[in-house]
Amino acid sequence: MNKTIFILTIGILTMLTSCGKSDPNKTVDEGKVEKNTYTSAEIGWTIEIPKGWTVIDKEKKQAANEKGLKAIEETIESKVDYSGLKNLIGFQKNQFNIFQSTSEPFELEYEGEWEENNSKLKEILFATYKNQGIKADSSATSIEKIDGLDFYTFSFTIYSPKGAVILKQLLYSRLINGYAFSANLNYNNDKDRDELLRVFRNSKFKIK
Repeated sequence: MNKTIFILTIGILTMLTSCGKSDPNKTVDEGKVEKNTYTSAEIGWTIEIPKGWTVIDKEKKQAANEKGLKAIEETIESKVDYSGLKNLIGFQKNQFNIFQSTSEPFELEYEGEWEENNSKLKEILFATYKNQGIKADSSATSIEKIDGLDFYTFSFTIYSPKGAVILKQLLYSRLINGYAFSANLNYNNDKDRDELLRVFRNSKFKIK
C-alpha cells in the first residue's frame, strides 16, 4: 500500500499553520533548501518555493502525519508502519493553500505491484473521509507528464456539512528512483491553485 499519500492527504485536514521562523533546512527529512529552491538528492527532484509562501515547520508536519495515520488505521482496522516515511518540502500560503510532499522506500516484489497498490488509494481515502464524517468526492484517475515523467493524479473535493466546497486537493504520485513519491496540492481558490500547479509542473526530475 502506498501509505505516503494516505497519511499526507488525511493529515492535511488538521489545517496547518506556520510560525515562519524555522531554518528551512531543519524542516525536511531529506534534501536541502537554498534561497527559494528545494532539491532532493534521493528523488532527483528540484522545485521552486513560490514567493510569499512559507516553509512548513517540521513539528507541524509530524503532527499532521500522526493524525492522518490514526484516521487511516481506524478505517482499515490495522496498524500502519510508516517508519520509512520522509517529509520532503512543504510550504503554505495560509491554512487552506498548502503544498506537501513525501517519499518512502518501495522495493518491487513483482512487476506492476506499485501500480496495483496505488490503484487502491482512492477507495481507502474515500472510506477514511467517510469514517471521519467528512463529505468528499473524487475525480477519475489520469496520468500527467511532468518533466517527461508520467505521474498518477486525481483530485478530491471536500465539503462542509451544508454542502459548500471548503477545500480541493490534487494528488500526484510516482515510483521514482526506488521511492514512492507523493505530492499533495491543497487549495480553496483558483489563484493559489494555479500557483501550486505552476511550481509543481515546472519541477525538474533526474532519473538515476
